[in-house]
Amino acid sequence: MALTFSTNGCEALEMAVIRVPYYVVRNGRGYWQPKANMRALGFECTACGPDGPEAHAKAQALNAKWKEFSQEKTQAPATPKRGSLDEAFARYRATPEWGKKAPRTREEWERAWRHIGPTFGDVAPSEVRMDHISLFRERVAIGVSQREAHRVIKIWRALWRIAASMRYCVAGADPSLGVRNSEPERRQAVWTHEDARLLVRGAWASGYRGLAAIIAVAWDSSLSPVDVRKLTLSQRGGEGRRDVFAVARAKTGRAAAATLSRAARRVLDAYLASLGATLTPDAPIFRNRSGRPYSKDTLGDDFRSVRAIVFGEGESRTLADFRRSGAVEAVRGGASLDLVGQKLANDIGSNPSLGRTYVPVDLEAVRAVDKARKRGRK
Repeated sequence: MALTFSTNGCEALEMAVIRVPYYVVRNGRGYWQPKANMRALGFECTACGPDGPEAHAKAQALNAKWKEFSQEKTQAPATPKRGSLDEAFARYRATPEWGKKAPRTREEWERAWRHIGPTFGDVAPSEVRMDHISLFRERVAIGVSQREAHRVIKIWRALWRIAASMRYCVAGADPSLGVRNSEPERRQAVWTHEDARLLVRGAWASGYRGLAAIIAVAWDSSLSPVDVRKLTLSQRGGEGRRDVFAVARAKTGRAAAATLSRAARRVLDAYLASLGATLTPDAPIFRNRSGRPYSKDTLGDDFRSVRAIVFGEGESRTLADFRRSGAVEAVRGGASLDLVGQKLANDIGSNPSLGRTYVPVDLEAVRAVDKARKRGRK
């Protein structure tokens, strides 16, 4: 049988939808959107530009990076080699000191180990040279991102100190000290109080009532997204106060007083009343439209949807930028960095230390920052 071709068939091929893994199109613009397990390894959501061949090519390049990385060995051997970095890390994880780390910090170490382990896990730390670390960092930077490479070397240095304390290596002989670990350019994006107010109104009007309450609480409290979405009723209103949540930050475990303005309390209380059911004291407060507690992914997805509704698809600021925005507002209003550190429950203005002893939060200092933020809006 002879094969025949028609121009209609060619046109159909030209009009065929090009399917690129993890590539999505929103309002004519393409985005490479990796899954949660990929993001946990450092692969980030990336804007590829207007939908078309160039955007498809960018997404395909990112897919190639992921494929190369995912094919590499990422699991440590069942029985670590004696004297190896594998053994040192395994012994450290078996100590009470590992358990004392905040869950988010342990996750960060495990994430870095997925890069470090396959390359250096089965060798003695003393066998690793500076040129090995330099090439390793470059491979992570090219294969994943500069931000991930910076994070991995930071954890390597902390792990080296732990290994040295267990006599696997010499503390001052860390080969990574000869490698420049430049920190990626930090985000500078900030929101204004009016921006936050518009987001709350837009989320509520669009049916994202749980998100509207999260935005209101996150703006006033300066908590990170993960800390906000894990809030419970049992944390609210200590000693009869309805305008504060007493929390321990997920990343550090440090105590924080999450204060709320009258406007934020109104939004929160209206949202709670709209649930039509009474939450148990330890249940997560904030729910998505399905009624399930917000997860990291659903919170990000819903926030991006509302952000596009309110500010358009070109807006790229995130919910995490609220913490920076609050600090900027407070400093403009005259608050000192020490007081802002009380509000954020971190060591802003000084070098952070993982071994720092956490002190009780000063609620009056936090309220002083709230007043300074109001002055900063003017």
